[in-house]
Amino acid sequence: MFDLAMIKSVYERMNERINAARVILGRPLTLTEKILYSHLATGNPSEQFKRGRSYVDFLPDRVGMQDATAQMALLQFMMAGREKVAVPSTVHCDHLIQAKESASSDLAQAMDANGEVYDFLESVSNKYGIGFWKPGAGIIHQVILENYAFPGGMMIGTDSHTVNAGGLGMIAIGVGGADAVDVMAGMPWELKFPKLIGVRLTGEMNKWTSAKDVILKVAGILTVKGGTDAIVEYFGPGADKMSCTGKGTICNMGAEIGATTSIFGYDKHMANYLRATGRSEVANIADLNADNLRSDKEVLSNPNNYFDQLIEIDLSTLEPHINGPFTPDKATPISMMKSEAEKEGWPVNIQVGLIGSCTNSSYEDISRAASIAKQAVDNGLKTKAKFTITPGSEQVRFTIERDGFIDIFEKLGADVFANACGPCIGQWARSGSEKEEKNTIVHSFNRNFAKRADGNPNTHAFVASPELVTALAISGNLTFNPEVDFITDEDGNEVRLNPPVGFDLPQNGFEVEDLGYQAPAANGSNIEVKVDPGSTRLQLLTPFDPWDNKNYVGMRLLIKAKGKCTTDHISMAGPWLKYRGHLDNISDNMLTGAVNYFNSKTNCVKNHLTGEYLPVPQTQRQYKDAGIPTIVVGDENYGEGSSREHAAMEPRHLGVRVVLVKSFARIHETNLKKQGMLGLTFADKSDYDKINEDDIFDLIDIDSFSEGNTLTMLVHHNDGNKEKIICNHTYNETQIDWFRAGSALNLIRSQN
Repeated sequence: MFDLAMIKSVYERMNERINAARVILGRPLTLTEKILYSHLATGNPSEQFKRGRSYVDFLPDRVGMQDATAQMALLQFMMAGREKVAVPSTVHCDHLIQAKESASSDLAQAMDANGEVYDFLESVSNKYGIGFWKPGAGIIHQVILENYAFPGGMMIGTDSHTVNAGGLGMIAIGVGGADAVDVMAGMPWELKFPKLIGVRLTGEMNKWTSAKDVILKVAGILTVKGGTDAIVEYFGPGADKMSCTGKGTICNMGAEIGATTSIFGYDKHMANYLRATGRSEVANIADLNADNLRSDKEVLSNPNNYFDQLIEIDLSTLEPHINGPFTPDKATPISMMKSEAEKEGWPVNIQVGLIGSCTNSSYEDISRAASIAKQAVDNGLKTKAKFTITPGSEQVRFTIERDGFIDIFEKLGADVFANACGPCIGQWARSGSEKEEKNTIVHSFNRNFAKRADGNPNTHAFVASPELVTALAISGNLTFNPEVDFITDEDGNEVRLNPPVGFDLPQNGFEVEDLGYQAPAANGSNIEVKVDPGSTRLQLLTPFDPWDNKNYVGMRLLIKAKGKCTTDHISMAGPWLKYRGHLDNISDNMLTGAVNYFNSKTNCVKNHLTGEYLPVPQTQRQYKDAGIPTIVVGDENYGEGSSREHAAMEPRHLGVRVVLVKSFARIHETNLKKQGMLGLTFADKSDYDKINEDDIFDLIDIDSFSEGNTLTMLVHHNDGNKEKIICNHTYNETQIDWFRAGSALNLIRSQN
């Protein structure tokens, strides 16, 4: 049982703060508002904040960090001048384990390959009072759901899928490492007060429909940017019929619609999950505070009056969905997949089916998928596609092995990978992917951008529920609809798969021999954190230079990115994960996945020093050496996807001054601000079309940079003409201070 005293303190103050918020707002409150207003850095609420406009300081209850992002977060924390973290914090070693053969061999290989990084994370955790979850313990978001998340709490995590904890009624928000430093250093954490999107669920899921299909449907409605700067709150009679981990699945993939986070109100399913995972005391306290852990009754009765947008979904009529390829919001009901695949020319032969990951690796998920696998085994069927399982945590893995599910999967010919992120985040050593052949895979993960899973830009990745992925892998065909289609066995017999059945929770309880948790030293003052100066994996940070009080003039265009430019495009994962603790080395992947507007190629931009077309990082390093400032221009929703702050730190490190785009994804815009960059948007989006390859840019009025004003970009065209482009920004005065200081961290350090 972790952090019970902290949890009790949250509940003790909640009622008074919620009542104060009701008075100030003069109306009933949504659950989202209750949690936000009860976590204000100023204590009891004293003013009403404007949704989507007000910047507000909060005090989150805890911080979670996965190993890839923790490296840079902790390297920054070491510069903050603090002796110990101010709030409960954890590090989880899950991202660096490559999926290749099997759990045991892959874990052994990871321990060997990443030993230096694991030792660093362990020693820093020990020194600063941070809980450490060892390699193999599980995926951060599943581990947090099982051990740390609690109804009505607020946490931040250095991963966009931190939002998984919303399934247990917690506001959990993905952030960059610099934000984590703020909270670990005991400082208020700033967030734009979110808009509210309500999703009312009615009816009840049946047959092949699962919780996954809810978020796949919502993603199709809202698109990858429809949730930006908003919290999605699910409610209604349909929500109350869903398991806690099913709710987590929905919240988890809310990251794919750009939402700040997603959340469900407290109910019996959450209480049951808390008790099943050894947290009966938390459930008891939550039961006593249940009214504060759900939206007020008036909100539930008249949601149109309280949400900025309302979506209604009847679960009884919801079809299983398959989303993709190349974007998680292209939603196709299973009944339409055959016609859609034919129209789009998608390869329909499935090469691999993969289940698990942080969004779909619960006991319920695995048990429902196992029920499909058992039918296949009992009928003498084998999978026509390769099939893999990734358990979410050691607790889940141990329990599903005890209950015979792993045995069922292995009889079907499946491979069981380590309790880690592996194939979901580009850490999948898929044989043959280097050939870049056009092919189709299906998985129960969350993200499916090009190159995401296996590095092959021609892999068409489709997202579906674990049980549907299992059925599709058995059939080997993307257009297979288990509700109406048959599978032919080796003897020519037709087999119809029955709908999946499973268990919300294990009937015999969870069981585990070793959680994989290591508590920090009671006093870490004498622990020395060593980083080898010659290391290729780790590099101590040096502060970025403060602003020199001069306008940015003579900037060259590094790249004008065309179309989708996610954080994967800006700073790829996969093999680059090993450099997450070494800023200079990982900067060699900067913008290598972005498509150059002028030649439709990746990692190929005009170098104005040589006149050649060269890789982006190489070109930018030459500009930096020559003292030439640069600008990056981008399209809509620039920085979509993960929370990785390297996508902001790499341009900053290599000398990019300004990122000017049509629109930003939330986390990336914040990360740019934290690192002392100027993240600007076109006041007139059509000005994007005016940017030419040989242009030179002057930002002429930085000296008047202030909240609410615009900035002016003077663009010098190659033909001698000049034109002004007006640039918007969302910086407040505190964030402008970050810019002037050179980074938010510089400002923190100066105040210690």
